[in-house]
Amino acid sequence: MRADIRMLGYMLGDVIRDREGEEVFSLIENIRQTAVRLRKNPELYASDTLNNLLKDLSRNQAISVVRAFSYFSHLANIVVDKFENRRYREACIAGEAAPQGSLACALNRLDEAGVSGTDIKKLLQDALISPVLTAHPTEVQRKSTLENEREIARLLAQRDGDVTPREHRRITDILHGRIAALWQTRMLRYTRLAVEDEINNALSYYLITFLEELPALYLSIAEEISDRYPDSADGIPAPDGTCRYLQMGSWIGGDRDGNPNVNAHTMRLALERQSHLIMDFYLEEIHSLGAELALSSMLNPVSAKLQALADASQDSSHHRDDEPYRRALITIYNRVAATARDMGIRNFMRNEVAKDQPYTTPEALSADLQVLIDSLNTHAGSRVSCLRIASFKTAVDVFGFHLATLDMRQNADVHERTLAELFAVAQVEPDYAALPEEKKIELLLSELSQPRLLFSPFVTYSEGTTSELEIFRTARAIREKYGHRAIRNYIISHTETVSDILEVYLLQKESGLLCMTWEKQTESTCQWLDTRLELMVVPLFETIQDLQCAANIMGDAMNIPLVRHFIERQGNLQEVMLGYSDSNKDGGYLTSNWELYRAEQSLVELFNSNGVKLRFFHGRGGTVGRGGGPTYEAILAQPHGTVNGQIRLTEQGEMIASKYSHAEIGSRNLELIVAATLEASLMPEEKASVHGRTKRRFESTMLELSRIAYKTYRNLVYETPDFPDYFFQSTPIAEISRLNIGSRPASRSASRKIEDLRAIPWSFSWGQCRLLLPGWYGFGTAVMTWLDDPESTISREDKASTLQAMYREWPFFNSLLSNMDMVLSKVDMNIAKRYAHLVTDEKLRHTVFTMISEEHARTVSAFEIVTGERERLVNNPHLARALRDRLAYIDPLNYLQIELLRRHRDPDTAPENTDSRAHRGIHLSINGIAAGMRNTG
Repeated sequence: MRADIRMLGYMLGDVIRDREGEEVFSLIENIRQTAVRLRKNPELYASDTLNNLLKDLSRNQAISVVRAFSYFSHLANIVVDKFENRRYREACIAGEAAPQGSLACALNRLDEAGVSGTDIKKLLQDALISPVLTAHPTEVQRKSTLENEREIARLLAQRDGDVTPREHRRITDILHGRIAALWQTRMLRYTRLAVEDEINNALSYYLITFLEELPALYLSIAEEISDRYPDSADGIPAPDGTCRYLQMGSWIGGDRDGNPNVNAHTMRLALERQSHLIMDFYLEEIHSLGAELALSSMLNPVSAKLQALADASQDSSHHRDDEPYRRALITIYNRVAATARDMGIRNFMRNEVAKDQPYTTPEALSADLQVLIDSLNTHAGSRVSCLRIASFKTAVDVFGFHLATLDMRQNADVHERTLAELFAVAQVEPDYAALPEEKKIELLLSELSQPRLLFSPFVTYSEGTTSELEIFRTARAIREKYGHRAIRNYIISHTETVSDILEVYLLQKESGLLCMTWEKQTESTCQWLDTRLELMVVPLFETIQDLQCAANIMGDAMNIPLVRHFIERQGNLQEVMLGYSDSNKDGGYLTSNWELYRAEQSLVELFNSNGVKLRFFHGRGGTVGRGGGPTYEAILAQPHGTVNGQIRLTEQGEMIASKYSHAEIGSRNLELIVAATLEASLMPEEKASVHGRTKRRFESTMLELSRIAYKTYRNLVYETPDFPDYFFQSTPIAEISRLNIGSRPASRSASRKIEDLRAIPWSFSWGQCRLLLPGWYGFGTAVMTWLDDPESTISREDKASTLQAMYREWPFFNSLLSNMDMVLSKVDMNIAKRYAHLVTDEKLRHTVFTMISEEHARTVSAFEIVTGERERLVNNPHLARALRDRLAYIDPLNYLQIELLRRHRDPDTAPENTDSRAHRGIHLSINGIAAGMRNTG
């Protein structure tokens, strides 16, 4: 790994020398060597050696230095990923024990626990495991940069293969050229990313990874489970109409919360682009299948159904008279092309042989492909059907005509404003928003039972109401055009009351997404004769208070007969989304994680008592402070009984590129989600986690720790006078908000209140200044206060033993501290102190930074007491080594960013620093630090 990093570093140095000159190269090399020396000798950190090298750079020099260290971080990341990939492959080839996170490892554990193949089959039959891609304002990589880096990764892997010396030299030369091209490619966008760009960026990962790897993974999983459980009745189901346990989702184009650029147009655009991509893929696959399946009927008979498909082809070529499979594929191609034309696709690489009827559903296309497979299995042998056609049918079953399910999301306040206007204009209620909650519920239920609509086509409504209603109508049109899986969920941000849920039901009714007929039986009961509810209403609980109230809100909702009827129409299944980002910003790392855990437990207990299946949707981000960290461990750390084969989770920002920009790495990430879901769902409680008295002792301890941590965090962030001023001055948050890295504004309003700031740039900013405060603050005080409580009857030693047992035995607490370990490994208080000096108020600077530095010291001490580990990342030596090698190259970016921020904000040099190059230098440093830190969004 180090040899590859060194090689790419030499190549980058050669490019810099060639393009920028010997003077710039020498400057960069001097800075690099100084930074490395400082990392090797931390006692030198107090010196200003590195700062003195950087503070007098001209703007052009500063930009060259930032670009050099940023690209080095990018190249180092490529090598680290390649190394991890190669290490995994070598372990598999050598027949080593299945690594954690693999399906084989999960099956080993389940088998040892007595779980049968039939149990696994039953779970997969009803499961839904869905990674949901989202776009967020910290996604810093340009598509052109990502594509260049993917090619560098491919060349590196090829160079390690079985190549001749001449080929090795040629690949090395091309690598050198790619790095030269990367250096001359603009790292930043000059215009803000539009929603359309975000849609296209996300779709590129389907071409790289999902279209090929997801169907292949289905087949691999079926094979591996069948091999493990050969006696399991009927084997493991394929992804047909009743078994699609792994599906992709998306928010891009449908998530309106805080993003005025998302509307009905972007929803239509998202599904249009998605359908175009998948239909193009299908047509190319059918064409390729035609080349594979040139089987002659003179040598092999075919089934009657296959012959009928062949006869319907309208193919007049006598060259294919004895090739029924090819002619059957021509029939299928004709019909898929007709389907694509119905969806508005006009430009095909190859036109169809003849016009034919379109497929009305993807299930109809899948059925025709099954005809080919059945005929091959019967007459040509199953080995032939193992070719491309099996994977292609799986793709059709999984992706349909829509590719990925688009979620809709909006803030509850917007729904309230929309209905308030509809009620007022219809003269039903003049001031709906002012009604108490019980009156709102009464009015909403009454309106849901009315056959007439509130909306009138003869009235002019406000722009906001018109837009919201159009969005709902567009959802109905999209489902009609692309199928019911195209849009299935409507997420309500900041759900705080039952009326927030009922409002979305009523808006569906107003838009034709909810249709009901019923008859009254008594004064208090109704019999619903028929109901069509198209979108599941998914409440999102985000703040600490919302999480604490979640079970009560859902309980009150399910006690309403009409709501319970809607849930029954959804297959007696209800999804609930949990927000990691806002709960962390609201209550801090420890309390956020604990209240999420408690909310899950309370909701599962509630749903179980009501006989309703619960699916959790985890709104996780890239940073640990936003629920980030290893996905496998995160799923296993969920409370027992909360997964049950049902889980959706967001994949956000630059983490999408990290996980899915390489096909093999992407496949492994998908596999580990499935493996973790199986293990979390099926592992008996006594083997999966703590239980009984131990569980109650651990949870009571965690309750007390959370109480103290919450108070500590709130005291800093919300109760310290002028803390927002400290945050805005000591981090590049203001500059981030002007960076063209997303379509969504960084704040929900123009204020500087922490409450109004979006959680994503909040976490991103703390990562830039090397504090990563949302991932640890409050833990130290919580542990030390609890250990040293003078009124406690339990000794300090016994309390410490309890914490250590929690770390060893409780997956939730172990995952909590494992993620904190990774965060603490990236914290650098020396660099953070330099950022603090950007705060102009000396008293405020001293007060806040002292609070932070003292809490950091307490957190490190507390971590060592609980884990017994004095060094960071003891349990992850590969990451520890990669970080050690990388941090020396991030440090200069931080030093230089501080200098550039100081110049930019200095009123005496304001005219000079309005220069676009000054802005560019700061934004380049943001990009470079994000690339080096990796999970920052």
